Formats: sequence, structure tokens, C-alpha cells
Amino acid sequence: MSLVHVSKHPLVLHKLTALRDKDTDHRAFRELVRELALLLCYEATQDLELSPKKVMTPMGEADGHKADLAIGLVPVLRAGLGLVEGVMELLPNVQVWHIGLYRDEKTLRPVEYYNRLPTEPTVQVCMVLDPMLATGGSAVATIDILKRWGVKHIKYLGLIAAPEGVERLSKAHPDVPIHIASIDEKLNDIGFIVPGLGDAGDRQFGT
Repeated sequence: MSLVHVSKHPLVLHKLTALRDKDTDHRAFRELVRELALLLCYEATQDLELSPKKVMTPMGEADGHKADLAIGLVPVLRAGLGLVEGVMELLPNVQVWHIGLYRDEKTLRPVEYYNRLPTEPTVQVCMVLDPMLATGGSAVATIDILKRWGVKHIKYLGLIAAPEGVERLSKAHPDVPIHIASIDEKLNDIGFIVPGLGDAGDRQFGT
């Protein structure tokens, strides 16, 4: 569990509370998801590799740094789409690849229905974006796909997790850091996080 990072930033805690509120409308919900993605991305990229770079200021030459790595964002459709904009505001050299998974309501297992990854990896780091780490099935399946693709460095970024999902992802991929805003109480009998925030996709897109 050493690679599980739960944010304690005051702004994350404040915005997450507003996100949970059942009276938060779809437009405000989407904006909060974007803002939380930006804040969590800041925390998740503290180990981003840099190379030296010199620039000229109006007063002379300054030693600086440049982030050179090609980074892939992999939002798990559809709920993960809401996290993309916030992350893209921060990260340079970003590519966005989509993987479509849905959860079978009877088995609670992920079913892949969309994958357009190229034959060879085009990025050095991938960040899997999915707001809710519930059973962990979709996250594990997505990371399985990315590892088969050949990506060596993968991170998971989400908003709320259930203990069951954290345990499953950590056991399946102990090398993948997990960055989230909260670990909640449990899963209910239909695989939803309690207290959670409901269905993240439905609340984002008004469905």
C-alpha cells in the first residue's frame, strides 16, 4: 500500500465535498471534476523527470528545467473523460488514448469494447484516468492492456476509491502508484462506493 497516495490538500478536500453533494448540478459537477483532476495531477507528477534548459530573461540568462517525457492520458470511457481537461492544463507533450470498458451488471467484471492504441507505444509514461476505483476491475484491465502494449511507467489517477478496489489494483499491479482524493467506507452489494458520489458518468453528462 506504499504506492497509494490520498491527497490531504485543503482545496482537494473542499472541492470533493462539493462534488459529493447530491444537489450539485451537472455543470458544477463537471467543473469540480476538472479542478480536482488538475490538483491531483500536480501531486501525481512530483517525480516527473526533467532535463536542464537555459532561457533568456529580460535581465539575462537563467538556468531552468524542461519536462521532456511524452505522457499518455488514458481516460476509461466514459467517466474518465471528465478528468482529461484538468490534467491537460498541466502536462506538456500529452497524447490522449481512449480505452472503452463497461462493467457487466451481473458479474461486475469489465468488458472491453473500444481500443485504438497503435501497435507500438508512443509515450514513456501513461496516466490512467477514472474517477471511481470501485471493484478495481476496470483499472486492472486497463493497466493490463497498457502493459501488453509495452508501457513501463503507469500511474492511476482517480477521485474516490473503495478499499476493495485499492486492494485489488495494488495486488494486481504493485508497481503502479494510485493517486486519489479519498478512500471511502466500502462497496455496496451492487458494486457502488459508499458513501461515494453516485454514478460519476451520469452526474457529469446528465444521464
